[in-house]
Amino acid sequence: MTRYSVIVLPAAESDIGAAYEWLAQQDAEAAIRWYNRLLEKILSLGVFPERAPLALEGKSFNREIREIFHGRRQHKYRILFTVSGHEVYVLHVRHGARMILGETFSEG
Repeated sequence: MTRYSVIVLPAAESDIGAAYEWLAQQDAEAAIRWYNRLLEKILSLGVFPERAPLALEGKSFNREIREIFHGRRQHKYRILFTVSGHEVYVLHVRHGARMILGETFSEG
């Protein structure tokens, strides 16, 4: 079985930090649980990342961008990533309520 290196890009790190800070203001213990489970989900991309469906954003960037989800209900987040060779690049972590099309999207 092929193992992939998982690399979290600065934009995704910023997304994660902002989400964590917001959640911590609501409930510090829940924010810690959310963060730990998010990291587990991201690291799980090291095995068979192609299992995740393609995200709509990929059409705008002419490359395969995939997504997996983390959380539930009002705290559902989309983890957007791309696979290149034996590396997975986590591009963004976005709240599920955010628009997909028509918003700024960067690959790093």
